[in-house]
Amino acid sequence: MSLRELYQEMIIDHGRAPRNFGALSTANHCQMGHNPLCGDKLTLYVVEQQGVVTDIKFEGAGCAISVASASLMTEAIKGKKIDDIEKLFSEFHHLVTEGKAATIDLGKLAVFGGVAEFPIRVKCATLAWHTLNAALHNNSDPVTTE
Repeated sequence: MSLRELYQEMIIDHGRAPRNFGALSTANHCQMGHNPLCGDKLTLYVVEQQGVVTDIKFEGAGCAISVASASLMTEAIKGKKIDDIEKLFSEFHHLVTEGKAATIDLGKLAVFGGVAEFPIRVKCATLAWHTLNAALHNNSDPVTTE
């Protein structure tokens, strides 16, 4: 199996069976996000304590890339400090827009490197991240990719 096939399989797996899916009643940050172009919609629930994301879940529906991105993002950021999450988002955004290797280890998030070849899909891959950013900064405006 090629690396590209492995990456595609991981995106399909997380798209069909997302991790950390559901509401989180203990969340102290909640934010909605919408990508009108693709129809992706999600609500992100975050528990942040003393600058660390201790738990995170999401609800919603969308294309496989959007759901997989939210699923893999929630796995990647649990237990991380907000500063580290912002660096991770910056590197992830660079990966999906430029297709270039990151300066930090993105772990499983590296599967989205191929998204740069399809600019219309960048909004799908980054919706959860933009929504997370708004949630952590208490921006009450709904997030939209348009």
